Amino acid sequence: MKSVKQNKDLGANTHKSVRRGNEGRISKLLQRHKVSLMASLWRLLATPYTTAMAVMVMAIAITLAGSFYVLVSNSEQLVNSLQTGKQISLFLEGGISDQQASKLAQELRANELIEQVTLITKQQALAEFKQYSGFGVALNALEGNPLPAVLQVYPKETLTEAYQLKQLMAQMQNEKAVDIAQMDMAWVTRLQSIIQIVSRVVLLLSSLLALAVVFITGNTIRSELQERHDEVVVTKLVGGTNTFICLPFLYAGFWYGFISGVLAWLIISLMLLMIDGPLGQLSLLYQSQFQLHFLTIGESALLIFSASALGIIGAFAVVSQQLRLVKPE
Repeated sequence: MKSVKQNKDLGANTHKSVRRGNEGRISKLLQRHKVSLMASLWRLLATPYTTAMAVMVMAIAITLAGSFYVLVSNSEQLVNSLQTGKQISLFLEGGISDQQASKLAQELRANELIEQVTLITKQQALAEFKQYSGFGVALNALEGNPLPAVLQVYPKETLTEAYQLKQLMAQMQNEKAVDIAQMDMAWVTRLQSIIQIVSRVVLLLSSLLALAVVFITGNTIRSELQERHDEVVVTKLVGGTNTFICLPFLYAGFWYGFISGVLAWLIISLMLLMIDGPLGQLSLLYQSQFQLHFLTIGESALLIFSASALGIIGAFAVVSQQLRLVKPE
Protein backbone atom coordinates (compact mmCIF):
# COMPACT_ATOMS: atom_id res chain seq x y z
CA MET A 1 0.00 0.00 0.00
CA LYS A 2 2.83 2.35 0.83
CA SER A 3 4.41 1.59 -2.56
CA VAL A 4 1.20 2.45 -4.38
CA LYS A 5 0.85 5.68 -2.40
CA GLN A 6 4.47 6.61 -3.12
CA ASN A 7 3.93 6.00 -6.83
CA LYS A 8 0.84 8.22 -6.80
CA ASP A 9 2.71 10.98 -5.00
CA LEU A 10 5.60 10.64 -7.42
CA GLY A 11 3.21 10.87 -10.40
CA ALA A 12 1.49 13.91 -8.94
CA ASN A 13 4.81 15.63 -8.28
CA THR A 14 5.99 14.84 -11.79
CA HIS A 15 2.77 16.24 -13.26
CA LYS A 16 3.17 19.42 -11.21
CA SER A 17 6.79 19.77 -12.34
CA VAL A 18 5.83 19.38 -16.01
CA ARG A 19 3.02 21.89 -15.59
CA ARG A 20 5.34 24.39 -13.89
CA GLY A 21 7.87 23.86 -16.68
CA ASN A 22 5.25 24.51 -19.35
CA GLU A 23 4.00 27.58 -17.52
CA GLY A 24 7.57 28.84 -17.23
CA ARG A 25 8.19 28.38 -20.96
CA ILE A 26 4.93 30.12 -21.85
CA SER A 27 5.76 32.97 -19.47
CA LYS A 28 9.21 33.39 -21.05
CA LEU A 29 7.71 33.28 -24.54
CA LEU A 30 5.13 35.94 -23.67
CA GLN A 31 7.81 38.09 -22.04
CA ARG A 32 9.97 37.79 -25.14
CA HIS A 33 7.09 38.87 -27.40
CA LYS A 34 6.29 41.77 -25.08
CA VAL A 35 9.88 42.97 -25.13
CA SER A 36 10.07 42.68 -28.93
CA LEU A 37 6.75 44.50 -29.32
CA MET A 38 7.77 47.47 -27.20
CA ALA A 39 11.34 47.57 -28.52
CA SER A 40 10.01 47.75 -32.09
CA LEU A 41 7.75 50.64 -31.15
CA TRP A 42 10.58 52.58 -29.51
CA ARG A 43 12.76 52.04 -32.62
CA LEU A 44 10.02 53.56 -34.78
CA LEU A 45 9.67 56.52 -32.44
CA ALA A 46 13.45 57.00 -32.47
CA THR A 47 13.29 57.82 -36.22
CA PRO A 48 10.15 60.01 -36.38
CA TYR A 49 10.74 61.46 -39.85
CA THR A 50 11.28 58.11 -41.59
CA THR A 51 8.42 56.54 -39.66
CA ALA A 52 6.04 59.42 -40.39
CA MET A 53 6.80 59.29 -44.13
CA ALA A 54 6.15 55.55 -44.36
CA VAL A 55 3.03 55.72 -42.18
CA MET A 56 1.53 58.61 -44.16
CA VAL A 57 2.02 56.87 -47.51
CA MET A 58 0.49 53.67 -46.16
CA ALA A 59 -2.36 55.58 -44.51
CA ILE A 60 -3.23 57.31 -47.79
CA ALA A 61 -3.40 53.97 -49.61
CA ILE A 62 -5.58 52.45 -46.86
CA THR A 63 -7.76 55.58 -46.80
CA LEU A 64 -8.41 55.27 -50.53
CA ALA A 65 -9.39 51.61 -50.17
CA GLY A 66 -11.63 52.38 -47.19
CA SER A 67 -13.21 55.36 -48.95
CA PHE A 68 -14.05 53.19 -51.96
CA TYR A 69 -15.78 50.73 -49.63
CA VAL A 70 -17.78 53.49 -47.93
CA LEU A 71 -18.75 54.92 -51.32
CA VAL A 72 -20.11 51.58 -52.54
CA SER A 73 -21.86 50.96 -49.21
CA ASN A 74 -23.64 54.32 -49.33
CA SER A 75 -24.48 53.86 -53.02
CA GLU A 76 -26.15 50.54 -52.27
CA GLN A 77 -28.07 52.13 -49.40
CA LEU A 78 -29.23 54.94 -51.70
CA VAL A 79 -30.33 52.50 -54.40
CA ASN A 80 -32.23 50.39 -51.89
CA SER A 81 -34.06 53.46 -50.59
CA LEU A 82 -35.38 54.38 -54.05
CA GLN A 83 -38.84 52.91 -53.64
CA THR A 84 -40.24 54.56 -56.77
CA GLY A 85 -38.26 52.31 -59.08
CA LYS A 86 -39.41 49.23 -57.19
CA GLN A 87 -43.10 50.16 -57.22
CA ILE A 88 -45.44 47.38 -58.37
CA SER A 89 -48.76 48.51 -59.89
CA LEU A 90 -51.68 46.12 -59.56
CA PHE A 91 -54.55 46.83 -61.99
CA LEU A 92 -57.63 45.13 -60.58
CA GLU A 93 -60.47 43.50 -62.49
CA GLY A 94 -63.16 45.89 -63.72
CA GLY A 95 -65.82 44.29 -61.55
CA ILE A 96 -63.89 44.82 -58.31
CA SER A 97 -65.46 47.53 -56.16
CA ASP A 98 -63.50 50.07 -54.13
CA GLN A 99 -64.48 48.25 -50.93
CA GLN A 100 -63.08 44.98 -52.26
CA ALA A 101 -59.94 46.78 -53.40
CA SER A 102 -59.51 48.28 -49.93
CA LYS A 103 -59.86 44.83 -48.36
CA LEU A 104 -57.21 43.42 -50.71
CA ALA A 105 -54.90 46.33 -49.82
CA GLN A 106 -55.25 45.45 -46.12
CA GLU A 107 -54.36 41.82 -46.85
CA LEU A 108 -51.27 42.85 -48.80
CA ARG A 109 -50.11 45.16 -46.00
CA ALA A 110 -49.92 42.11 -43.75
CA ASN A 111 -47.30 40.59 -46.06
CA GLU A 112 -43.86 40.83 -44.43
CA LEU A 113 -42.25 41.53 -47.81
CA ILE A 114 -44.35 44.65 -48.45
CA GLU A 115 -43.57 48.06 -46.96
CA GLN A 116 -46.57 50.07 -48.10
CA VAL A 117 -49.74 49.73 -50.21
CA THR A 118 -51.58 52.74 -51.68
CA LEU A 119 -55.09 52.42 -53.10
CA ILE A 120 -56.17 54.52 -56.08
CA THR A 121 -59.94 54.18 -56.34
CA LYS A 122 -61.85 54.18 -59.62
CA GLN A 123 -62.98 57.76 -59.10
CA GLN A 124 -59.44 58.92 -58.30
CA ALA A 125 -58.11 57.15 -61.40
CA LEU A 126 -60.79 58.76 -63.56
CA ALA A 127 -60.08 62.22 -62.11
CA GLU A 128 -56.34 61.88 -62.76
CA PHE A 129 -56.97 60.62 -66.29
CA LYS A 130 -59.25 63.58 -67.04
CA GLN A 131 -56.66 66.02 -65.68
CA TYR A 132 -53.63 64.71 -67.57
CA SER A 133 -55.08 63.16 -70.74
CA GLY A 134 -57.03 66.16 -72.11
CA PHE A 135 -60.05 63.98 -72.88
CA GLY A 136 -62.20 65.29 -70.03
CA VAL A 137 -65.15 66.31 -72.26
CA ALA A 138 -65.17 62.98 -74.09
CA LEU A 139 -65.04 61.02 -70.84
CA ASN A 140 -68.05 62.91 -69.50
CA ALA A 141 -70.08 61.39 -72.32
CA LEU A 142 -69.46 57.86 -70.98
CA GLU A 143 -72.22 56.26 -68.95
CA GLY A 144 -69.87 54.54 -66.52
CA ASN A 145 -66.28 54.58 -65.30
CA PRO A 146 -64.16 52.24 -67.47
CA LEU A 147 -61.03 52.58 -65.34
CA PRO A 148 -60.20 49.93 -62.71
CA ALA A 149 -58.97 50.48 -59.17
CA VAL A 150 -55.17 50.36 -58.82
CA LEU A 151 -52.98 49.27 -55.93
CA GLN A 152 -49.47 50.71 -55.73
CA VAL A 153 -47.30 48.25 -53.81
CA TYR A 154 -43.90 49.24 -52.39
CA PRO A 155 -41.71 46.25 -51.42
CA LYS A 156 -39.45 46.22 -48.35
CA GLU A 157 -36.03 47.85 -48.74
CA THR A 158 -34.44 44.46 -48.02
CA LEU A 159 -35.76 43.18 -51.35
CA THR A 160 -32.99 44.41 -53.62
CA GLU A 161 -32.46 41.52 -56.02
CA ALA A 162 -34.42 41.38 -59.27
CA TYR A 163 -35.43 37.73 -58.79
CA GLN A 164 -36.95 38.56 -55.36
CA LEU A 165 -39.07 41.32 -56.86
CA LYS A 166 -40.17 39.05 -59.70
CA GLN A 167 -41.26 36.39 -57.22
CA LEU A 168 -43.28 38.94 -55.24
CA MET A 169 -44.90 40.28 -58.41
CA ALA A 170 -45.78 36.75 -59.57
CA GLN A 171 -47.30 36.05 -56.15
CA MET A 172 -49.57 39.10 -56.41
CA GLN A 173 -50.43 38.34 -60.05
CA ASN A 174 -52.03 35.10 -58.83
CA GLU A 175 -54.59 37.04 -56.78
CA LYS A 176 -58.07 36.57 -58.29
CA ALA A 177 -58.88 40.28 -58.11
CA VAL A 178 -55.68 41.28 -59.98
CA ASP A 179 -55.92 41.68 -63.74
CA ILE A 180 -52.36 42.93 -64.47
CA ALA A 181 -49.28 43.25 -62.26
CA GLN A 182 -46.76 45.66 -63.72
CA MET A 183 -43.27 46.80 -62.75
CA ASP A 184 -40.32 48.40 -64.53
CA MET A 185 -37.91 45.49 -64.00
CA ALA A 186 -35.49 46.80 -66.62
CA TRP A 187 -34.77 49.85 -64.44
CA VAL A 188 -34.03 47.69 -61.41
CA THR A 189 -31.84 45.27 -63.39
CA ARG A 190 -29.82 48.06 -64.97
CA LEU A 191 -29.21 49.76 -61.63
CA GLN A 192 -28.13 46.50 -59.98
CA SER A 193 -25.76 45.78 -62.87
CA ILE A 194 -24.13 49.19 -62.45
CA ILE A 195 -23.68 48.58 -58.70
CA GLN A 196 -22.12 45.17 -59.39
CA ILE A 197 -19.65 46.66 -61.87
CA VAL A 198 -18.70 49.43 -59.44
CA SER A 199 -18.28 46.89 -56.62
CA ARG A 200 -15.90 44.76 -58.68
CA VAL A 201 -13.88 47.79 -59.77
CA VAL A 202 -13.61 48.86 -56.13
CA LEU A 203 -12.53 45.33 -55.14
CA LEU A 204 -9.81 45.38 -57.81
CA LEU A 205 -8.55 48.84 -56.79
CA SER A 206 -8.59 47.90 -53.11
CA SER A 207 -6.55 44.77 -53.86
CA LEU A 208 -3.96 46.86 -55.71
CA LEU A 209 -3.80 49.35 -52.83
CA ALA A 210 -3.39 46.48 -50.34
CA LEU A 211 -0.50 45.18 -52.45
CA ALA A 212 0.99 48.66 -52.40
CA VAL A 213 0.83 48.67 -48.58
CA VAL A 214 2.68 45.34 -48.51
CA PHE A 215 5.41 46.70 -50.81
CA ILE A 216 5.76 49.94 -48.84
CA THR A 217 6.12 48.03 -45.57
CA GLY A 218 8.56 45.59 -47.11
CA ASN A 219 10.73 48.36 -48.52
CA THR A 220 10.77 50.18 -45.17
CA ILE A 221 11.69 47.02 -43.27
CA ARG A 222 14.38 46.19 -45.84
CA SER A 223 16.01 49.57 -45.24
CA GLU A 224 15.92 48.99 -41.47
CA LEU A 225 17.36 45.50 -41.93
CA GLN A 226 20.26 46.88 -43.94
CA GLU A 227 20.99 49.44 -41.24
CA ARG A 228 21.06 46.67 -38.62
CA HIS A 229 23.06 44.24 -40.77
CA ASP A 230 25.97 44.02 -38.36
CA GLU A 231 23.61 43.40 -35.44
CA VAL A 232 21.94 40.56 -37.36
CA VAL A 233 25.29 38.98 -38.21
CA VAL A 234 26.44 39.10 -34.57
CA THR A 235 23.16 37.58 -33.43
CA LYS A 236 23.62 34.72 -35.89
CA LEU A 237 27.21 34.16 -34.75
CA VAL A 238 26.09 33.72 -31.13
CA GLY A 239 23.48 31.16 -32.15
CA GLY A 240 20.39 33.28 -32.76
CA THR A 241 17.84 31.59 -35.01
CA ASN A 242 16.11 33.23 -37.95
CA THR A 243 12.85 33.13 -35.95
CA PHE A 244 14.46 35.04 -33.08
CA ILE A 245 15.94 37.64 -35.44
CA CYS A 246 12.75 37.94 -37.48
CA LEU A 247 10.43 38.66 -34.55
CA PRO A 248 11.32 42.37 -33.93
CA PHE A 249 10.97 43.14 -37.64
CA LEU A 250 7.56 41.48 -37.76
CA TYR A 251 6.43 43.62 -34.86
CA ALA A 252 7.81 46.67 -36.66
CA GLY A 253 5.64 45.74 -39.64
CA PHE A 254 2.70 45.35 -37.28
CA TRP A 255 3.22 48.83 -35.84
CA TYR A 256 3.49 50.37 -39.31
CA GLY A 257 0.22 48.72 -40.34
CA PHE A 258 -1.59 49.38 -37.07
CA ILE A 259 -0.70 53.07 -36.88
CA SER A 260 -1.51 53.53 -40.59
CA GLY A 261 -4.86 51.79 -40.12
CA VAL A 262 -5.81 54.00 -37.17
CA LEU A 263 -4.75 57.12 -39.07
CA ALA A 264 -6.73 56.00 -42.14
CA TRP A 265 -9.82 55.44 -39.97
CA LEU A 266 -9.48 58.95 -38.56
CA ILE A 267 -9.16 60.45 -42.05
CA ILE A 268 -12.19 58.55 -43.38
CA SER A 269 -14.29 59.53 -40.36
CA LEU A 270 -13.24 63.18 -40.71
CA MET A 271 -14.16 63.22 -44.41
CA LEU A 272 -17.57 61.69 -43.69
CA LEU A 273 -18.20 64.23 -40.92
CA MET A 274 -17.34 67.06 -43.30
CA ILE A 275 -19.91 66.00 -45.91
CA ASP A 276 -22.57 64.66 -43.53
CA GLY A 277 -24.11 68.08 -42.82
CA PRO A 278 -24.40 69.32 -46.44
CA LEU A 279 -25.61 65.90 -47.59
CA GLY A 280 -28.28 65.88 -44.88
CA GLN A 281 -29.53 69.28 -46.04
CA LEU A 282 -29.63 68.04 -49.64
CA SER A 283 -31.65 64.99 -48.57
CA LEU A 284 -34.19 67.23 -46.83
CA LEU A 285 -34.58 69.34 -49.97
CA TYR A 286 -35.46 66.21 -51.95
CA GLN A 287 -37.58 64.84 -49.07
CA SER A 288 -35.35 61.80 -48.82
CA GLN A 289 -34.66 59.65 -45.74
CA PHE A 290 -31.09 58.92 -46.85
CA GLN A 291 -28.50 58.95 -44.06
CA LEU A 292 -24.76 58.76 -44.59
CA HIS A 293 -23.31 55.39 -43.61
CA PHE A 294 -20.27 55.64 -41.32
CA LEU A 295 -17.93 52.77 -40.55
CA THR A 296 -19.40 50.53 -37.87
CA ILE A 297 -17.34 49.19 -34.96
CA GLY A 298 -16.91 45.88 -36.76
CA GLU A 299 -15.89 47.55 -40.03
CA SER A 300 -13.46 49.84 -38.19
CA ALA A 301 -11.88 46.89 -36.39
CA LEU A 302 -11.61 45.00 -39.70
CA LEU A 303 -9.92 48.00 -41.35
CA ILE A 304 -7.29 48.29 -38.60
CA PHE A 305 -6.79 44.51 -38.39
CA SER A 306 -6.33 44.25 -42.18
CA ALA A 307 -3.81 47.10 -42.17
CA SER A 308 -1.85 45.41 -39.35
CA ALA A 309 -1.93 42.07 -41.16
CA LEU A 310 -0.66 43.68 -44.38
CA GLY A 311 2.20 45.24 -42.44
CA ILE A 312 3.18 41.87 -40.96
CA ILE A 313 2.96 40.17 -44.37
CA GLY A 314 5.18 42.80 -45.98
CA ALA A 315 7.74 42.55 -43.18
CA PHE A 316 7.77 38.75 -43.22
CA ALA A 317 8.18 38.57 -47.02
CA VAL A 318 11.28 40.80 -46.91
CA VAL A 319 12.90 39.57 -43.69
CA SER A 320 12.58 35.87 -44.52
CA GLN A 321 14.20 36.45 -47.91
CA GLN A 322 16.95 38.76 -46.64
CA LEU A 323 17.94 36.52 -43.72
CA ARG A 324 18.65 33.66 -46.12
CA LEU A 325 21.21 35.88 -47.84
CA VAL A 326 22.98 36.86 -44.60
CA LYS A 327 26.03 34.61 -44.10
CA PRO A 328 27.96 35.12 -40.85
CA GLU A 329 31.71 35.16 -41.55
